[in-house]
Amino acid sequence: MTDASHGWTALVLAGQRPGVDPMAAHFGAEMKALIPVAGELMLNRVLMALLDAPQVARIVVMAQNTLQLRAHRDLGWAVQEPKITFRVSGPTISGSVLGAVEDPAIGLPLLVTTADNVMLTPATIAEFVASAGAGDVSVAFVERGNLERAVGPNKRTWLAFKGGAYTGANLFALIGAGATNALTFWEKVEADRKSVLRLAAHFGPVLMVKLLLRRMTLVQALAAAGAKLGATAAPVVLSDGRMGVDVDKPEDHALAERLLGAARA
Repeated sequence: MTDASHGWTALVLAGQRPGVDPMAAHFGAEMKALIPVAGELMLNRVLMALLDAPQVARIVVMAQNTLQLRAHRDLGWAVQEPKITFRVSGPTISGSVLGAVEDPAIGLPLLVTTADNVMLTPATIAEFVASAGAGDVSVAFVERGNLERAVGPNKRTWLAFKGGAYTGANLFALIGAGATNALTFWEKVEADRKSVLRLAAHFGPVLMVKLLLRRMTLVQALAAAGAKLGATAAPVVLSDGRMGVDVDKPEDHALAERLLGAARA
């Protein structure tokens, strides 16, 4: 088992769902993780942010076709980097992460992110790790007003709670043993992740009604959801509004290029 006092293991999800990935096809890339953003592969940007974070001791890149990733000319440096290893993923995201958690060579605690999380920075990693509690699971969010101040009005999957609306930031800390319960449950509901109504339905009618009527804060909602699946769960609301931007659509790609170009300037 990895001890966070000796550094976190970061798991980067760099695979894609079965079939042709529309983003990869749009940009003429072999895989979504290999799409360039502002002159750098998306995966490279995430790996470099993690390598520059002193809290991260090692990185595991997970994808269905690791040979294709390793063979890419712009990832040669990552193949040679001793802190980075590649691991073949399973058919589902949650099942693949669960496999990593249950592997004695990886285990807990685990910092999980995605290859399209191109706005990730060492400062955000430090903020998230410092704010992740002693519970089983911590989940990063960005508040809507903060995101819109940073990037302008933006179409996202907004989760509305008492006190505000939030979007996920593709950053998770799996800390305690209950994280395995959360992953097992998520494997069952993963197909409904983009629908607030269908997702809420898995947690029972009482919790669903409270969510729909916005009777719960984000903290209360995650605590209640965690209790349903046998884990303690808490949010971490990040200060960098740009962290609500991942690259799921061509317009996201254009926005990320603008934001990264502005940061470089």
